[in-house]
Amino acid sequence: MAAEPPSRLTYRTTGSTCLHPLSELLGIPLDQVNFVVCQLFALFAAFWFRLYLKPTKTSPDVRHAFATIFGVYFVIFCFGWYSIHLFVLVLMGYGIMVTASISNIHRYTFFVAMGYLTICHISRIYIFHYGILSTDFSGPLMIVTQKITILAFQVHDGLSKRPEDLSAEQHRLAVKVKPSLLEYLSYLLNFMSVIVGPCNNFKDYVAFIEGSHTHMKLLEVNWKQRGFHSLPDPSPTGAVIHKLCITLGSLLLFLTLTKTFPVTCLVDDWFVHKANFLTRLCYLYIVMQASKPKYYFAWTLADAVNNAAGFGFSGVDENGNFCWDLLSNLNIWKIETATSFKMYVENWNIQTAAWLKSVCYERAPWYPTVLTFILSALWHGVYPGYYFTFLTGILVTLAARAVRNNCRQYFLSSKALKVTYDVVTWAVTQLAVSYTAAPFVMLAVEPTISLYKSMYFFLHIISLLIILFLPIKPQAHSQRPPQTLNSVNKKKTD
Repeated sequence: MAAEPPSRLTYRTTGSTCLHPLSELLGIPLDQVNFVVCQLFALFAAFWFRLYLKPTKTSPDVRHAFATIFGVYFVIFCFGWYSIHLFVLVLMGYGIMVTASISNIHRYTFFVAMGYLTICHISRIYIFHYGILSTDFSGPLMIVTQKITILAFQVHDGLSKRPEDLSAEQHRLAVKVKPSLLEYLSYLLNFMSVIVGPCNNFKDYVAFIEGSHTHMKLLEVNWKQRGFHSLPDPSPTGAVIHKLCITLGSLLLFLTLTKTFPVTCLVDDWFVHKANFLTRLCYLYIVMQASKPKYYFAWTLADAVNNAAGFGFSGVDENGNFCWDLLSNLNIWKIETATSFKMYVENWNIQTAAWLKSVCYERAPWYPTVLTFILSALWHGVYPGYYFTFLTGILVTLAARAVRNNCRQYFLSSKALKVTYDVVTWAVTQLAVSYTAAPFVMLAVEPTISLYKSMYFFLHIISLLIILFLPIKPQAHSQRPPQTLNSVNKKKTD
């Protein structure tokens, strides 16, 4: 694992130090305090933005400028001089946008953005040895990389391809006019998503700024049949309160459960050498469950911030309720009740899955699932643990697909068998995810090998045996792969 940064870098690697007394009082690292304070300030700014800079009374340019200025301030406050990396990448992306040919704009943007992100990952960890204890500016850089690349592909789709060559989703999101500098900066650096995301589509963001975001979704419903004489005005307040309650619950779990069962428990002498196999398996599950609340907290709070600004309306469900989950990055209920590896992954980091689908899976000329896992690992960083997780994930995905395709039909003949199948697959899925994701939070090679040796590499062996001896039926290409969102339309090569 990367070494702890020298004490002389304590403030050099952190943004503003004005909250240092609060950090010491709470016993929480300063960069985490800065992050939470920025997100809470962003929440109040989002409400103000929606109420006082309404698109009906304020020009799009003013809304773009306000969102950008606040976003830039938040980045500088949290990351100090590290924010230069973010601004350099944004400016390089716009330079490619205005100078590169339409036929190559997506390729140049993708390789420059991913290359710069990878260089920053390597230099932060292995050259300057800042490790995971210093201010991690790579988070915003990862989000900006997603936005820069997906926008480049959408501009390429809109200006270079015929409509009949695009899937329905690609056609809907295709950008037919290159964005202005202000639009580009606002999309990438707005205060609602610059710190922790999520990634979103350029056309959706511009529709939100211009005031047509909810209107377009509402037009899909026949309101006269529902007794309305005009379009309703959905309020995000209820959705924001609900998500803030989840955020608070996640914070409490983080301060209790996560602190009680840190990931370092998985390399304790008792766990590795003394506990029996079943105890290790159960303890692994508990520790990995304890690692989730910080993600639930950050992603749900980010979703609430966007909703508070009026962004994230996804339409009306079958019961007539307004939905504000367009930008949701996870579905906690479906994650915790998932009965397949695929279902679990589909509901975790949803917007990153959508990005991977758009820039890789749909366009890969061969081995789309494998290439998608590789891109996901590269995007996350260069810690060896990431690659253990994603390589294991490939094996588990193929094995789970083979088991489901060959065995599931035998358990559908009665309700009792179906319930038994669901209970068993739930338990297997949760344990398989814990086993697969453990290196992701352990990061380094030594603890990962130590953990897997103590577990006898059992899931790797079982997965390989399943892949070798159970036929994997050909998948319709419209089926969604791991790490993608919703069903995949006909894949196109670029």
